[in-house]
Amino acid sequence: MQDRYNMGFVSSRFAGTDGVTMESAKWAEVLRDFGHKSFWFAGKLDIPEDQSTLVPEAYFEHPENVWINSQIWQTLHRSQEVTRRIHEMVQTIKAGLYQFVEKYEIDFLVVQNAVAIPMHVPLGVAITEFLAETAMPAIAHNHDFYWERSRFLVNAVQDYLDMAFPPSLPNIQHATINSAARDELAWRKGLVSILVPNVLDFENPARYPTADPQDVREHLGIAPDDILILQPTRVVPRKGIEYAISIVAKLKDPRCKLVISHESGDEGHEYMEALQEQAEDAGVDLRYVHTKLAQGANGSAGDDSEDYSLWDVYPCADLITYTSLYEGFGNALLETILFRKPIIVNRYSIWIEDIEPKGFRAISMDGFVTGDVVEDVRRVLTDSAYREEMVEHNYELAVRHYSYSVLLRSLRTLITNITGLERL
Repeated sequence: MQDRYNMGFVSSRFAGTDGVTMESAKWAEVLRDFGHKSFWFAGKLDIPEDQSTLVPEAYFEHPENVWINSQIWQTLHRSQEVTRRIHEMVQTIKAGLYQFVEKYEIDFLVVQNAVAIPMHVPLGVAITEFLAETAMPAIAHNHDFYWERSRFLVNAVQDYLDMAFPPSLPNIQHATINSAARDELAWRKGLVSILVPNVLDFENPARYPTADPQDVREHLGIAPDDILILQPTRVVPRKGIEYAISIVAKLKDPRCKLVISHESGDEGHEYMEALQEQAEDAGVDLRYVHTKLAQGANGSAGDDSEDYSLWDVYPCADLITYTSLYEGFGNALLETILFRKPIIVNRYSIWIEDIEPKGFRAISMDGFVTGDVVEDVRRVLTDSAYREEMVEHNYELAVRHYSYSVLLRSLRTLITNITGLERL
């Protein structure tokens, strides 16, 4: 092995602002600082062509994979035709992997969630077979496992799940993003993993430029004396947005505007409709602003754009609501801390087990909105000294526990474990 590697990042999609894409970019940035080059393989990409290989069949929304998914979930039997088409897709994707590795002289694969959650079974199988055939060293960065999602529990592909989600091979080092996932992986698969939490560059906050907050508020139709309460999530049931509406309703302050940054996505619109009805009944000013925000990478959209990004909205928010029922980690939590904003947290399991014990402070609730929660919100909104002390305390802890230096130490361990050589 040489001193510096060509790293091959592999997933179904590297595009947009989903958690896998954003965390992958952070890994690549840290690796680049130490001389390693990163190249990208996926079915959907917004990476320059001279650094990537696009294989459309690897995208989870490719028509063939959509058809396969329609045949293998919520049933215990698959037909010979389904098996045949899975195998054909595996061979197509695997051929693309071989070409990718040869073209860029890849030394080391970094598999991003593609052998963890089975949204694309042929992709996971193709990666597993490729690694078994080549013995190439690899890190599997696992964000979500199939046993964490009820829709995958009844299936006709348990043989593939046992084989490839995730695989047990001597040349793969596994990484998980929270301690519960690490423990479940060990219990279910007998696989040891390194805990690598999500991170931001807290040590260099100036690298995250944002637009002028007053311009952003005006763009979103928020008056100067309005209280902007931001829900920085997609509109899906596990985000618990109904709690945010309830909190704003109990504040009984017409200046409060509850702003939701993302749309409903691919999980239907029934939840959004229910939230709109709840807000109307409670007299809450609920606003969806995804149509006014750029959907590219985090950071300011720039002066030449009519749109602003989510990260432009954080600085002009007065309070962040993060009322999720479940999160794999919680990127929005780190973003809130980065921009020094107070936050309401519905104490989801990973917050309780991994984050709260480190001493982070938030307005906490346990699945229901009490009078004490509402009073805590009022205090945070009105007591500037109390609010400042809270957010500065959280920022100092984030530097210690969730900065790029933490990621660097984790990557050093992962690469050393799989190669026996320290290259970071």
